[in-house]
Amino acid sequence: MSVGILSLLLATIALGPVAHLEAVVQPTCNLKDNCNLGDNLLAGASSASESGDVTADKLESKIASIFEDKVNYSLKLFADDATTTILEYQTANLSQLHGTPPANYTLHQVERVSRTDEEDDQVEEDERVYLYNIGKRFLAITQPFDPARNPDASSLCRRQMHQFLAALDNFDLWALKMHDASGKLNSGILNGNINQPGDFDQCLGIQQRMKDQDAAKDQEEDSIIRGQYCLAYAQPVLPHNSKRLQSFFKLIQSHGPFKSEFNDPGHRVPRYSLINWGLCVPSGCSARDVEYSVAEFLANQTAATGITFNVRVEPQMCQVRDQRPWDRNTTWAVRFFLLVLSVAVLSTIYDRSTKAQAKQNAWFTAFSLDKNLRWLFSTSSAPGDIEAVHGIRFLNAIMLIFSHKSMAMFFNPYNNRTAMSESLGQPWTVIGRAASLYTDPFLLFSGMLTAYSLFGRLMKQQPIRLKNEYISRLMRIVPPLAALILFCTYVLPLWGSGPQWNLVVGHHADICKKNWWRNLLFIHNYFGFSEMCLTHTHHLGIDTELFAVAPLLILGLWRWPRRGLFALLLLCTVGTAARYYTTIVNQLSNYIYFGTNIQRLFRTADYMYSFPPHRSTVYIMGILLGYVLRKYQNAKLSSLQLRLGWLVATVCVLASLLGPAPMGDINYVYNSTHAAIYAAFAPIAWCLFFSWIVFVSHNGYTNKLTRLFAWRGFQVSTKLSYAIYLTQFPVFFFNVGRRRHIHHYYNFVSIILDTNEFISIFLASVALTVLFDAPFQNLKKLLIKRPTPAKPAKESTACGTAGCQNATTLASKPSSTALLQAHPHSD
Repeated sequence: MSVGILSLLLATIALGPVAHLEAVVQPTCNLKDNCNLGDNLLAGASSASESGDVTADKLESKIASIFEDKVNYSLKLFADDATTTILEYQTANLSQLHGTPPANYTLHQVERVSRTDEEDDQVEEDERVYLYNIGKRFLAITQPFDPARNPDASSLCRRQMHQFLAALDNFDLWALKMHDASGKLNSGILNGNINQPGDFDQCLGIQQRMKDQDAAKDQEEDSIIRGQYCLAYAQPVLPHNSKRLQSFFKLIQSHGPFKSEFNDPGHRVPRYSLINWGLCVPSGCSARDVEYSVAEFLANQTAATGITFNVRVEPQMCQVRDQRPWDRNTTWAVRFFLLVLSVAVLSTIYDRSTKAQAKQNAWFTAFSLDKNLRWLFSTSSAPGDIEAVHGIRFLNAIMLIFSHKSMAMFFNPYNNRTAMSESLGQPWTVIGRAASLYTDPFLLFSGMLTAYSLFGRLMKQQPIRLKNEYISRLMRIVPPLAALILFCTYVLPLWGSGPQWNLVVGHHADICKKNWWRNLLFIHNYFGFSEMCLTHTHHLGIDTELFAVAPLLILGLWRWPRRGLFALLLLCTVGTAARYYTTIVNQLSNYIYFGTNIQRLFRTADYMYSFPPHRSTVYIMGILLGYVLRKYQNAKLSSLQLRLGWLVATVCVLASLLGPAPMGDINYVYNSTHAAIYAAFAPIAWCLFFSWIVFVSHNGYTNKLTRLFAWRGFQVSTKLSYAIYLTQFPVFFFNVGRRRHIHHYYNFVSIILDTNEFISIFLASVALTVLFDAPFQNLKKLLIKRPTPAKPAKESTACGTAGCQNATTLASKPSSTALLQAHPHSD
C-alpha cells in the first residue's frame, strides 16, 4: 500500500497538475487553513477502514489532491512568468523501491494552470489571510511601539503610523524592517545585557512613499516615510522594601560603576544606570511621541508590581538620514583646512626645489612638511636639555590615555556588563582610576621649565620681556587648539553616525558653537564641565592662568630668596589645606571609586579639578624645582643622601598610587576623610617622586631608571605630546559614537590596547603637529628674537659653571622652544 502511495506522489510531481484534473476529488485542505497533511491522510485511512468500500485508488487520489493543492499554491507564490523553472529532482535510487531499472524523475518546467480572475483573486486572498495570521502571531510576541498613541501626536505621525501598522499586518518588507530594527529583550539580562541598540543602519535605510490619499494632505510636508532611530532612556524606580528585587536590579544595572540620574550630563561621563533602548519609528513622529509610547508600554508591563520607570527621549537622540547639504560654516571650515593643506604642499615644493641653494627663505619654508617632519622625528637634544623630563612625560601621558580610554569604554553596550563590572571592581584598577594623579606632573614641569628658563636669563642679566613671553606661549598653543575646535565643531559631526553619535559628538559640537570663545581666552575652566567646549582641554586654562602669574613668583623668589621661598611654601600649604577642606565640605572625590555618583564627579571637576588655586601646589613645586636646578647645579650628594632620597621617593610613589587601592573595591563605601587625604597629599607625593628623578639625573647621578627616562626617543613623544592631548578624546568619542552593535567584554587589556585607536591618535597628532604646531613655532621664531646676553664677559662668573652658558644657548636656540614652553596635554 505504501509503495503505491509513493508511486502516485512521484507521478503527481512529474506530470503536473493537468494530468490529474479528472482523477482527483475536491481538496479538503487549503494552505491558509494551516492544516497538516498527515492529519488528512489519517482521516482518509480511518474512513476507508470504517466504510470498507473506499478503495486504495480513491485514497491515493485524495492524497494526490491534497499534495497537488500544496504544490499549486507554492507555484503561484514563486512563479513570475507563464513558464518558470521551479525545481529539479535527481532521484536515482527511487527505482529500487519498485525493483525496476534506475530512472530519473525530473521536474524542469511547470506551466501555470489557466485560472479565471476569480480564482486569482481567491489565491491572493488566501495568501493575504495566511500572511495576516503569521503576522498576528509574530506581533503577539513583540508588539510594535505606537508613538501615535500620544494625545498630542501630530496628524502626520498618526497617518504614518496607520500606514506602518497596516503594512505590518500585511507583512510588507519595509514595515517588517522598521519593526525588526527596534531593540528587543535578549538573554543575559542578569549579566547586564539590558541595553539594546537595535539595528541603526537598517532603520535609517527605510524609505516608503505614503499612500496617495495621505500624501495629498502633506503638500508642505515630506510625503516619504523615513525610518527614524530614537535612543530612549529608562530608569527603574524600585520599592524600597524589596531587598531581593533590588539585588536583581543591581545585577541588571551591572552594580552601577557610575550612579547616574536623568539630569546628569551624559556627553562626558556615561549615564551608566540608565537603560538605553533603540527604537525605529516613522519620521513624522517626534521624540515626545516616542517618549509617551515607551512610558505607557513600561507602565502597562509593570502595573501592580510597585516598579515604575522614568523615561526620556531627547530630541537630539532621534536621527533620520539627512541628505541636506553642508551649512555655510561647515563649508568655510572645510575650505580653511584645504587652504592650510595647500599652503603646506606649496611650502614643501619650495623647500625641495630650493634645497640646493645656499640660503632659503625661512618664511616660505615655515609650513614645509619635509622640514617639520624632520624636526618632529629628530632625536637630537639641545645643550642643557633636562632629558629625564621627556620619559616622565611619556609615562604619564600613556597612563592618561589608558585612564581616558577606560572612561570611554563605559559608553559601549556590552552583553556581559555585569561580568565586566565585577572584573573591574578590584584594587588593581587604581591604575586607571587615578586619572587626576597623572595630570599633576605636567603642571610640575610647566612651572619647572618656566622657572628654569627665566632664572637662567636672570643669572646672565638678560632682560625679561614678559610681553614676548606671553605672545610666544599663545603662538605655541592657540593654533592647534583653534584648529581642533573648528574641526570638532563643524567637520567631525559629518564624518559618522551611530546610536550615541549625537550624544558624544553632536552635543560637543553644539556646545562649542556657543562657547568656543571661552576656550580661546583660556577661561573656559571657570564655567563648569557641563557647558564646556571640549571638556578635556580645561587643563589649558589652568596652565595658562598659572603661567600668567608665574613670572611674578619667579621674580619675587629671585629678588628676595628667603621671603620668596617662605611665600611659595605658604601658598603650597594654603592650597593643600584648601583641597582638604573643599573635599570635606562638598563631599568631593578626586578618585573615581566604584559606584561614583556622576553629580559628585562634576562637582569635583568644577570646584577642585579645574580651579587653578587648588591645582597651584604642584605648579609652585615646579617653580621651586627649577630654582634648585639652577641654584644647585652639579650638586654633590653622598651615598647616604642618595639612598635616603630614593627611599623617600619610593615611599611617596607607593603611597600615592597604592594607598587609595582599597577605594577601587566593588563594595567600597564613600568616605569623605579618605577622599580629602587623597586629594590633599597624593599630588604632592606623586610629584616628589618625579622631582627627585629629575634632580639626581640632571646632576649626573644616573641608574637604570633615570637612563630609561632619559632615552632620546622620548623627545619625539614630547613634541607630539600637545597634539596627543588634544586628539585622544575626539578619537575615543568618534569610536563610541559610531559603535552600532553589542560587543562582548573579554578582558581589560584587550579593550585598552586597541591598536586601531592608538594608530588613529598617532596619525591625527602628527597631522596636527606638522600642519599647525610646528609651522607656527617656526613663525614665532621669526617674529620674536631671543635677547642676547647683556654682559657676555661676565657670564661664567655670574653662573659659576658652564651649565649657565648651555642654558643660554638652550634659551636662544629655536629648536629648544618646545622644551621651554609648557606642554599642557593632560586631562
